[in-house]
Amino acid sequence: MASHSLISNLSFSTSLSPKTHFRFRPKSSGFLLISGVLNRPTWNSSSIRSMGSSASSQKPDNVQEASRSDYSSFTNEEWKKRLTPEQFDITRQKGTERAFTGEYWNTKTAGTYHCICCDTPLFESSTKFDSGTGWPSYYQPIGNNVKTKLDTSIIFMPRQEVLCAACDAHLGHVFDDGPPPTGQRYCINSASLKLKPK
Repeated sequence: MASHSLISNLSFSTSLSPKTHFRFRPKSSGFLLISGVLNRPTWNSSSIRSMGSSASSQKPDNVQEASRSDYSSFTNEEWKKRLTPEQFDITRQKGTERAFTGEYWNTKTAGTYHCICCDTPLFESSTKFDSGTGWPSYYQPIGNNVKTKLDTSIIFMPRQEVLCAACDAHLGHVFDDGPPPTGQRYCINSASLKLKPK
């Protein structure tokens, strides 16, 4: 167990495999971004709570099935064949679409939003709300079909990343500034979703 100290009193603990590699690259915005290839690190359950984080991640115990596959064995080349370049960048490389440009940011169509990678149902349109952010926002996922983990890719702004519980597709982030009844805002990239109208 290694303990890392980040900017005065911000710290977290992780268990990392010996195959962990990190790349540090500066961005023009002045933030230092850390991107790493982690062989599924195990975050200590006492991880810090930070901007928009929830106390614990949901476990994919009862993922509502779309079609069960072993998505962990898919290579990047296999994902590239199944997805558009934008979908691949967002879901497999943790990219973000620009605000107010995604297909579903302002959609009012009733239906269910599914994972673009594995077709798992993720969000009902009845939980969608206008957050004013330019990304589709929901206050609650379907069951345990999404999971969260600490995202420290922007070192000064740790957040909770939202992933598909079935295939680990990056969906977006969750924040604690949403409407009742949950108080959460799941801020999701349109390119990670497929709407199936009712």
